[in-house]
Amino acid sequence: MKMRVLSVFAAVAFLAACSSDADQKAATSGTGQAAAPAAPAAPSTIPMVAPGSVDEFVKNVGDRVYFDFDKYEVKPEARAQLDRQVDWFKRYPQWKITVEGHCDERGTREYNIALGERRANAVKEYLVAKGVATARIKTISYGKERPAAIGSNEAAWAQNRRGVSVPTN
Repeated sequence: MKMRVLSVFAAVAFLAACSSDADQKAATSGTGQAAAPAAPAAPSTIPMVAPGSVDEFVKNVGDRVYFDFDKYEVKPEARAQLDRQVDWFKRYPQWKITVEGHCDERGTREYNIALGERRANAVKEYLVAKGVATARIKTISYGKERPAAIGSNEAAWAQNRRGVSVPTN
């Protein structure tokens, strides 16, 4: 009887040892190191932005348009962006707008302040022409003083030649 109990116990221990070895091999997946336990699945919720918020304007509408070197005319591809801004500002009349004009680092400070002002005014004129009240819009030029991208190359310069619409109260 004792021998039977011992043999059953030995068989259980043997199976447990084999099972443990198989689990260890699966966990290391050939790397020789134990794999980390699987993380629980993250909920698939997309952060929502409040309708009519500055966050919605920046993320869903887009707050900037870009200009060519030494130019201030609104480019055809920028018109679609500004049309989305017009729709948003018409939908939320409680917001005023500050249009910022920016330039790249080339040129003198004085020249870039003037060019940034022309860019901001070009955006303002477009918004007004599409139905946004002039009284809701103010402009400011930062020239080259607030670059969006640091660098002395065309990629950085292209990001810095911009007009930015900022909703304000």
